[in-house]
Amino acid sequence: MNTAPGFTRSEGWRYGLLGLPLAFVALPLYVIVPNHYAREFGVPLAALGLVLLGTRLLDAVVDPLVGRWVDRRFARSPGAVLRFAAAACLLLAPAFALLLLPPVREPQAALTWAAALLTVTYLAFSAVTVAHQSWGAMLGGDEHQRSRIVGWREGLGLVGVLLASVAPTLWGLPATAVLFAVLLAAGWLAWRQGATPVPRSGAPRKAISLPLRRPAFRGLLAVFTLNGVASAIPATLVLFFVQDRLQASSALEPAFLATYFACAALAMPAWLALVPRWGLARTWLAGMGLAVAAFSGTLALGPGDSALFLVVCALSGAALGTDLALPGAVLAGTIAQAGDRGLHEGAYFGWWNFAAKASLALAAGLALPLLELAGYSPGTREPQALAALSMAYALLPCALKLLAGLGLYLLLLRPAAAAATRGAP
Repeated sequence: MNTAPGFTRSEGWRYGLLGLPLAFVALPLYVIVPNHYAREFGVPLAALGLVLLGTRLLDAVVDPLVGRWVDRRFARSPGAVLRFAAAACLLLAPAFALLLLPPVREPQAALTWAAALLTVTYLAFSAVTVAHQSWGAMLGGDEHQRSRIVGWREGLGLVGVLLASVAPTLWGLPATAVLFAVLLAAGWLAWRQGATPVPRSGAPRKAISLPLRRPAFRGLLAVFTLNGVASAIPATLVLFFVQDRLQASSALEPAFLATYFACAALAMPAWLALVPRWGLARTWLAGMGLAVAAFSGTLALGPGDSALFLVVCALSGAALGTDLALPGAVLAGTIAQAGDRGLHEGAYFGWWNFAAKASLALAAGLALPLLELAGYSPGTREPQALAALSMAYALLPCALKLLAGLGLYLLLLRPAAAAATRGAP
């Protein structure tokens, strides 16, 4: 097996390149779709939130089944997983384009179109993502080296997020759809030529619920879900916040998004360099603390505060690097400690992606309808509605992030400290 100690830079970018186009379908889609369908087609926010919630939850439910199927394909040969991912990519590219470029304009028709195309896009995305993540976990290594493997995937994914954030404004949605298709094909071809795990020596067990029987995984999944909701709410609301709370020029939107994701990419090597000294859990917790400290300042922002918001974007973007690079590496270690490495990566990442997508679904499904109930609608200047937007955008995510940090401390750091104390002379 090609393990992490032999995981060269060439192997890193070949494995990680697929993360670049796949990032288009994660947070950027939650930034683009609500704003696009609400402003261009007049689709009500509450209806959009319910569609995003329903399609994401359906997709999330499918992920554990996809993970189980990937485990079975790995048991035969890694090549079967690559072919499975190729078929999903062929479905994903046109579905993504049709979602961004609907042939209808009437609000109800646009809402129905969005529901159908979101379902297809998410299901194809799930198939490719679970296969790709499971492949990375199979490559193994210690904490530092697992973080390098995930770092390649998520670092290139950040480049994808950056491109997806600015491409619609700079080049338009048709060009964005073409760019996505080209990068998806390039990513799959590079993956096929990279490091390949050895076929498994044993057969995976049949129980799809096996990961949920592991207490360590259940606790980690809860932390990951809370942290995910905390990140997804601002992603869903950021364009509304910029346009209505800050009343900033639309020309600044790419600058805000680019600063956020570029700082995440630039900070990631520094976070990874801290892992050998601090460990994965403590480094991740430090990133959560930085995110809360930076993001809480948005509560006081209003019209004309674009420069201050740019600073918030830079600092909270730097903190994002830990959320992207480290949780997957923590999970890979949890799989190995449970004795399930080489047999059940697909099942674990199926439930992991279930949690990630449920977080996004809950963020959209709760935040958008609640904002509409509070009197907010795109373009409003009502002080009470704008105050509700600020509370939803800033206060709620910080509270959830603090809960996630407490959970991470209780799950991984306090037991480790107690064990070290008991072992001290």
